[in-house]
Amino acid sequence: MTPTEERPRKLPPAVVVGLDNMTGLQTARILAGYQIPVIGIAADPDHFACRTNVCQALLYADTASPAFLDTLEQLGPHFTEKAVLFPCTDLAVLNISAHRNRLAPWYHIVLPEHNVVEMLMDKTRIAIYAQEAGFAIPATRLLGDRADAVRAAAELTFPCILKPAVKAPDWHEHTGDKVHRVEDGRALLALYDRFRRWADLLMVQEWIPGPDANLYSCNCYFSRDSEPLVAFIARKLRQWPPEAGTSCLGEEVRNDEVLHESLRLFAGVGYRGLGYVEMKRDERTGRHYLIEPNIGRPTGRSAICEAGGVPLLYTMYCDAIGLPLPENREQRYTGVKWIYLRRDLQSAFYYWRRGELSLRDWWNSIRGPKAYAIYAPHDWRPFWADISTTLRKGARSLRRKARRRVPPPGTVVPSVKP
Repeated sequence: MTPTEERPRKLPPAVVVGLDNMTGLQTARILAGYQIPVIGIAADPDHFACRTNVCQALLYADTASPAFLDTLEQLGPHFTEKAVLFPCTDLAVLNISAHRNRLAPWYHIVLPEHNVVEMLMDKTRIAIYAQEAGFAIPATRLLGDRADAVRAAAELTFPCILKPAVKAPDWHEHTGDKVHRVEDGRALLALYDRFRRWADLLMVQEWIPGPDANLYSCNCYFSRDSEPLVAFIARKLRQWPPEAGTSCLGEEVRNDEVLHESLRLFAGVGYRGLGYVEMKRDERTGRHYLIEPNIGRPTGRSAICEAGGVPLLYTMYCDAIGLPLPENREQRYTGVKWIYLRRDLQSAFYYWRRGELSLRDWWNSIRGPKAYAIYAPHDWRPFWADISTTLRKGARSLRRKARRRVPPPGTVVPSVKP
């Protein structure tokens, strides 16, 4: 079934929780393309994604806390049929899962059992599970106190990646980066001392050598019977920030090992819902290592599935409400790409300055059929809002730097003799 076909009945709405991020915006656009009524819930009314025209209604609530559940409860009785929830942040997934009985009268909640949600969202527990199940993972140490950090600094091979074991609001409030690359033991101890107050438990993993293009992903959807109905493999070409950031350019590829291991990971826990696995191929050995899963929500690269002709999010919607599933759910490897243009320009400029990317290389990397993260001709306001916000931030930064360079009134500036 395609977005333009007639529907036998009025479709129940999809509620996108966390519209105010790239993932939420893409999710709303994809679902609206199937003539599904979309209601967005966002925390930040000034976010560029909130300029979209695809939502029939947009509500505001704190999606980083359970407060948005009250909004969902107030909204629920207005539906004639159960709506389908599409949480677009990890905290929204966790809160919806924990309070699913409270929301069940009005919403289809497409998640595995709550204990599975908690296990797959806890990097400590998923590392233990992965090791026991025979998955390759980078050498990992848990840092419960500074003594653990000291031992890790002495034992691990650097560089490494430092990150919280469980994503928490305090971490995101104090650092904009998902992870931090650590070059040596001294830097690890310094970062541990800096970040330990923002996470109950930190973890450090050895860095798997290889470029951004060695990072592969699998977006998938599992039915209530834990059957994989959709799977789509892609890889990063660039990310921002470089080496330890979020994808800004990706492409569809074939990688049967990543596909097999991703499906095995979820099938082993009786999974249901949207799933995402990232793996990295070691440049030295060719071995693929499990980096992390994301569960219960769309991801930034869900749109590449749709661009490649595989209806990932629509399959979930149909399965949730009992509509016939789309027929064309198999990846055909057409080479489609996905790009967040502004961030890819930042990333490309970084590599150009290092002498690792020419203008021709950049142009060749983005050529071909592609999906855009933010740009859309029928919904252009988020794109321009993103650009204008970035320009304003850049201008403020330049003004601050200029003020620091200008000496305060009364300062004696020594003369310079020729």
